[in-house]
Amino acid sequence: MLRPVLLSFLLLTCIDAAAETRGFSLADAQLEPLSWQQLDGWAADDHAAALRIFVRSCRAAAGRKSRSPTDVRTLDAALLRVCRGAAAASPPRARAFFERHFRPMHIARLGESQGFLTGYYEPVVEGSRTRTAEFNVPVYGRPLDLVSMAPAEDSNFSNKGAVYRRDGTGALVPYFDRAAIEDGALEGRGLEICWLKDPIDAFFMQIQGSARVRLQDGSVLRLNYAAHNGYPYTPVGRILIDQGQVPREEMSMDRIRQWMQGNPAGTKELRRQNRSFVFFHEAKLKADEEAIGGQGIPLAAGRSIAVDRKLHAYGTPFWIEAELPLNATQSTDRFRRLLIAQDTGSAIVGPARADIYFGAGLEAGTVSGRIRHPGRFIMLIPNTIRLGITVKRVPSPRPRP
Repeated sequence: MLRPVLLSFLLLTCIDAAAETRGFSLADAQLEPLSWQQLDGWAADDHAAALRIFVRSCRAAAGRKSRSPTDVRTLDAALLRVCRGAAAASPPRARAFFERHFRPMHIARLGESQGFLTGYYEPVVEGSRTRTAEFNVPVYGRPLDLVSMAPAEDSNFSNKGAVYRRDGTGALVPYFDRAAIEDGALEGRGLEICWLKDPIDAFFMQIQGSARVRLQDGSVLRLNYAAHNGYPYTPVGRILIDQGQVPREEMSMDRIRQWMQGNPAGTKELRRQNRSFVFFHEAKLKADEEAIGGQGIPLAAGRSIAVDRKLHAYGTPFWIEAELPLNATQSTDRFRRLLIAQDTGSAIVGPARADIYFGAGLEAGTVSGRIRHPGRFIMLIPNTIRLGITVKRVPSPRPRP
């Protein structure tokens, strides 16, 4: 009998061979080959830190069969080949490892030169295992009657795909939206994991997809994304801008929270305009571990990004160049860093779109909440992928009469 390790090696070899013959393409994207010298700040980055995060993705990918779109499977297979030597690469040689196994490609949506960056974090909130007069906002686990149509590999982490429930006749109907759930549609089912003080905290938890809940006995409950109710995510910040409530240049997560706290009468209606609702599960994580991303492993603050899973493979390295307000609202701090794709999200759509994970707590939330900036995206593509990279061009829509 073949040992499991040898069997996995043979299977991955077959997968890689198929990937090389198919070539590689991305929808609605333009790719431009670059030299390593054309990456601004490349030599100064901490490549060893990026390599450690890349190795984590490699371990998660080993033995996991991809059910992703064809182009993503091609990249998945090529990354697995690179992964074989990643764990053995020494930290001092981390830069050489990336330069030996990858080639840099500037990637952008057709007709554009830059991509778009946002940030996210893990909130830390106060909560209780039991309902009290003070703690009366429920945090729900995944309902048993929720039927997700998301692909099997993404159903536990992707906030995408149709979601239904069965009505009294057994027919599939859309799941309850935020308003119905907040009005008590799920009460009495025993789905409450814990209770919070403030519905605003619950709302931001759902936007971020994870949380650390400090319980009254001093312990910390780690919660992670379990499912969603099937409705598209509606950014409430955009609503506030459109209504003239908050100037566009002032918009951030902190500014949204300020508006909600100062306008209790309008906050409930604002929340309900985002019909999307997220359910959680308890995550067995150590105190020093970060939230779990879509790849199923803890994220790394400042090194993990969420990408469009329909276009990109988990584990893909991205070199990103941007000027970001890291130290203050109006600052333009130099950001040049190698990051690894380890998560996804419903608002992360397109070939050059990323959400940077900044860690847990108030400071991480403040920084991530003000990131809405352009950036230059360089995708590191494994050398084993055939050089004849093609681009699927999407025809322009006809002009309206």
